[in-house]
Amino acid sequence: MQRSIEIKSLGKVYQHPVRPLQALSRISLSVAQGQFVSIVGASGCGKSTLLQIVAGLIEASEGEVLVEGAPVTGPMPGKIAVVFQDALLLPWRSALANVELPLELKRVDKSLRRKKAEEMIELVGLGGFGDRLPHELSGGMKQRVSIARGLVQDPSIVMMDEPFGALDELTRTRMGDELLRIWEATQKTILLITHSLSEAIYLSDTVYVMGRDPGRILEQVTVDLPRPRTIDMMGSETFGRLRNRLWKLISSDGSIPSSDE
Repeated sequence: MQRSIEIKSLGKVYQHPVRPLQALSRISLSVAQGQFVSIVGASGCGKSTLLQIVAGLIEASEGEVLVEGAPVTGPMPGKIAVVFQDALLLPWRSALANVELPLELKRVDKSLRRKKAEEMIELVGLGGFGDRLPHELSGGMKQRVSIARGLVQDPSIVMMDEPFGALDELTRTRMGDELLRIWEATQKTILLITHSLSEAIYLSDTVYVMGRDPGRILEQVTVDLPRPRTIDMMGSETFGRLRNRLWKLISSDGSIPSSDE
């Protein structure tokens, strides 16, 4: 299977006049094209730092990241979209205009960018809400707009850093189902950072577990649950076994997740 992301012996050290901080140490992992992969671990283990390096937003201190075979030397908006926990919408622009923004910055023809933005608004289930301003949308709806904005340039990879962390449990679960629907419809490669062990298992093909001090990969866990996923699976013996395995890996490292929705 073709590799979409390949990380080789990645390390990150933040320099400090008193004592340098090694955030990441010798991280190696790969994500196949079209896979849904999650990374879990305690707060402070370097999950977000890892995502930002892979996305080309910050530089690694050592090692290499390849995206579709090419070294990452900076942001790659044509290949990689990043969705953060905060939707980061411009408050004076409608939902549709927020989705259009990346294409507008690239000077795409107005009629074409409007057509593509409307398609993405429909894809994320917000048909009829394109003219709403951000303050008129719920938290979950804002995140849908953020996802649509990430997809509008048709990237092959979508990276998500705790995109549902600020949502209530019910909305978070619904958004997980929506994300699976979008993933199945688009066949994008998705790399998700999350604190929630249950969310990681429910959504993913593979879960990487990170330890801390320094941040490193403890284990790669294959999620042997059939697709399509259903809420009933969360009560299954297999789901419980996987969740317990992730929990034990993190707790044995001395790091307990701050939340597990």
